[in-house]
Amino acid sequence: MQSLELIKHVEQKLRDKYQEMEETAYINQVKVLQAFQQHRIREVHFQSSSGYGYGDIGRDTLERVYADVFHGESALVRSQIVSGTHAISACLFALLKPGDQLVSAVGSPYDTLKRVIGCENPLPGSLVDRGISYREVPLTPDLRVDLAALPDYITPQTRMVFIQRSRGYTLRPAVDLNTLKEIVKTIRSCKADTIIMVDNCYGEFVNALEPTDCGIDIMAGSLIKNPGGGLAVSGGYITGKNQLVDQIAEYLTAPGLGRELGASLGQNRLSYQGLFMAPHIVLQALKGAVLTAAVFEHLGYEVSPTWSEARSDIVQAVILNNPDQIKSFCQVVQQSSPVDSDVQLEFANVPGYADKIIMAAGTFIQGSSIELSCDAPLRPPYAVFMQGGLSYEHIRYTVARLVNELTGVKEKCYG
Repeated sequence: MQSLELIKHVEQKLRDKYQEMEETAYINQVKVLQAFQQHRIREVHFQSSSGYGYGDIGRDTLERVYADVFHGESALVRSQIVSGTHAISACLFALLKPGDQLVSAVGSPYDTLKRVIGCENPLPGSLVDRGISYREVPLTPDLRVDLAALPDYITPQTRMVFIQRSRGYTLRPAVDLNTLKEIVKTIRSCKADTIIMVDNCYGEFVNALEPTDCGIDIMAGSLIKNPGGGLAVSGGYITGKNQLVDQIAEYLTAPGLGRELGASLGQNRLSYQGLFMAPHIVLQALKGAVLTAAVFEHLGYEVSPTWSEARSDIVQAVILNNPDQIKSFCQVVQQSSPVDSDVQLEFANVPGYADKIIMAAGTFIQGSSIELSCDAPLRPPYAVFMQGGLSYEHIRYTVARLVNELTGVKEKCYG
């Protein structure tokens, strides 16, 4: 069966799944629209500030919109936050003090965050280096959150429990919201004043509810992932309880200055418009992820999640046989990109990662993983992690090319 014929065949069984995702996107789109209307967004909110950024009405109102959309008491949405890891790091350093304990409820965190924590190598300036202890709850044999073991890791010194929603470079499932509610319930029964934080990267608008609807205290993410809608050019967000957000703002700028400083530098309109587009763009990425899973399952590959499983992030893992297949897979994604399609990829050392990484990202915004991208660490089980896509059509075309590459059948991927 030729690649396009295979894709059309697979799409027949995906219709109900797509419709379910479209209904979720509709709920989220209405939620965002109503937040814009409630705060009476005008053209004046798209104007920029420079220098200190005092009185930036666009920035301040955008933060109120984010707080409403994500059901937080308040929010920070800043171009000065350079990545999702930076947003999370700001929360950790602002809220944890020497003598406190941080617990990860979902096993080992993402590679870049390990260095922030200092859990494997206490680098100068890391949390562990600053006197903050760290423990992590191992996953169960089937890579699920071990709710039964979690209470054993919470002590009188536990100030924060951290939950990474997405899978990172692992094959564990993304944390679904029902599981998150159980984690919260378990933590509250052990030590009610523990701060519960969620890394929401790759999870925004995947479901009709967000982690803040499950009783957590604070969460953070990146604007060049889901909530930026492919338009925000940089930045991150933090939302949750007002007192905690204020503490983080004081850390992000300086004590006594807090959220009053931080120029928007021409990004307000893109941040507003990106947020408005985000539910639709996330829908494109999700439909593309389901298609990728279904096609590669059909070809006999192990995938995670499977096409029929419920999703809590936009990441699709495909387990390949060796580094050469990983490189070929990522190269096809790069060659199918609108930008830098002629770039030849190699595994390389990347700041923040212990293993060499290969990254396919022919994106309009550097590193934007809400745009179609694919990356993998050079380590077993040799899985690639594919995410994003501004249009389903682009992902569909890329999947057709991937089928050609991995089956050795050469044909046009359109028509």
